Amino acid sequence: MTVQSFDELEKLQAIGKIVRLSLEAMSRAACPGMTTAALDAVCARVLAEHGAESSPPKVYNFPGTACISVNDEAVHGIPGDRAIKAGDLVKCDVTAEKDGFVADAAITIRIAPVSPAAEALAKCAESAFHEALKVARVGHCLRDIGRAVEREVSRHGFSVIKELCGHGVGRSIHEEPCVPNYYEPRAHTKLTDGMVITIEPIIALGSGRVRLQSDKWTIRTRDKSLAAHFEHSLVITKGGPVLTDGGLSRRGQVRRAALRRPKGFTLWHP
Repeated sequence: MTVQSFDELEKLQAIGKIVRLSLEAMSRAACPGMTTAALDAVCARVLAEHGAESSPPKVYNFPGTACISVNDEAVHGIPGDRAIKAGDLVKCDVTAEKDGFVADAAITIRIAPVSPAAEALAKCAESAFHEALKVARVGHCLRDIGRAVEREVSRHGFSVIKELCGHGVGRSIHEEPCVPNYYEPRAHTKLTDGMVITIEPIIALGSGRVRLQSDKWTIRTRDKSLAAHFEHSLVITKGGPVLTDGGLSRRGQVRRAALRRPKGFTLWHP
């Protein structure tokens, strides 16, 4: 999707904020003894309260509201009767829709006390995201995002899970383009004004190789090493990325007067 107007941006930010509220509620609720199904119910409640729908069950018939993956499960974990334990890394990935617009975000919740390695891994997923934000602007290419993520992950001694990547978003759950988390020379697509994508480092403590489980959804590391995931949806602009959730980097606020016509969609932010 390419954002064409402030009305579209505002609707993207509305659903982005709902996704953020869902993740914040899940983060507050997660505790030892809670099942992942109960944690999923927290997400479902927040979405319903704000008139939003979860995209994975609607589009892919996923058996849950959020993808909840624990420890060596990297992504797409199915909520169920598994009880969360102290020391777990719980990845919550929420994709939701409202008024025809979609936002996607994920966090890694640390269930205290976690090991130093687990804490470092989760922090690295977040720092890799922030490094990628620095190049997520008009004039750069998709491969610049991948290079930034991979460099940060490698610097900390962890591995990028190369089979999993970011993607376009905005009108549906998954759109073009693919946004690799590693340097891929062929990913030379230019980032253009108004383009909506996700950046989502998905990384592992071990080799970074993964396999699909028998449930046909959960993707787990082959060596059973811990995995971490951090993601936000964002709009590419000449001044830098604008996060659709209106939070995190405080770049969600824009000035309406900064829209330049007819040269294209250009945002200004502090």
